[in-house]
Amino acid sequence: MKLRLIFYFLFLLIFSLTLTACSKGPGKYDTFAQCLFEKDAIMYGTEWCSHCQNQKKAFGKSFQYINYVDCDKYSEECLKNGVRGYPTWIINEESYSGEQSLPRLASLSGCELREG
Repeated sequence: MKLRLIFYFLFLLIFSLTLTACSKGPGKYDTFAQCLFEKDAIMYGTEWCSHCQNQKKAFGKSFQYINYVDCDKYSEECLKNGVRGYPTWIINEESYSGEQSLPRLASLSGCELREG
């Protein structure tokens, strides 16, 4: 019984260390996403929106740097900014509805799209 408990504990320890190692590290587009943040680009969306989920996936781990407003939680801010569909990007005070490719976001914002 004691040996089984030790084995189980070691398995959990190795499993959790593996998960931690895989989740750390820089995202592929960190520099690009940080530039969008610095230029006050904002993505408005919701958690249930499949197009918003696709947009987030395009950034991968780098999405953590995107200025994102969840319109289910902050509906007044979305209404105030004229958001009528998801996702909506506001870049340089202009509104862009729908999924935007990363090259298009780079063009609209002036941020350089590069990995790393």
